[in-house]
Amino acid sequence: MSKQDDTIVEIDPGHFRTVLGHYPTGVCVVTGCNVDGQSAGLVVGSFTSVSLDPPLVAFFPDKSSSSWPQVRACGHFCVNVIGDDQLDLCKQFASKGGDKFTGVAHRLSPRGMPVLDGVVAYIECVMHDEIDAGDHTIVLGKVHHLQVERGEQPLLFFKGRYGRFVELD
Repeated sequence: MSKQDDTIVEIDPGHFRTVLGHYPTGVCVVTGCNVDGQSAGLVVGSFTSVSLDPPLVAFFPDKSSSSWPQVRACGHFCVNVIGDDQLDLCKQFASKGGDKFTGVAHRLSPRGMPVLDGVVAYIECVMHDEIDAGDHTIVLGKVHHLQVERGEQPLLFFKGRYGRFVELD
């Protein structure tokens, strides 16, 4: 086992964002219901599978998010994988404040979480754990239901811009 280096290193946040922006991420909308049963949602670009046994996924909401506490309140959530033709939907859920579901067609998942119409796939989860991670939180969800809705390309985020995947064959 190696010794951990506890030296404090100052990293410029802009440089950090620029360098890590060279790694593409998918774009998802995490949905749920607040304590009043109202639908809530937020955009995340940090979603990943974690474990097959048990089936776990993770995403990383910013601690300053006003939407994540609303989704967290019900104890489960649904990750909606956004298609490359759903940029407007992404922008609506990335906005601050207001009812993000205005004009958004959706249905309820088996556990009552909003599944947005036209998404590539959805993953419905029960909260498994939350871990403090600097200015973000690591949210682990235990998967209870998942489904591919349509076999289209996902929306990607790369170097500060949205785009799509192109196959190289």
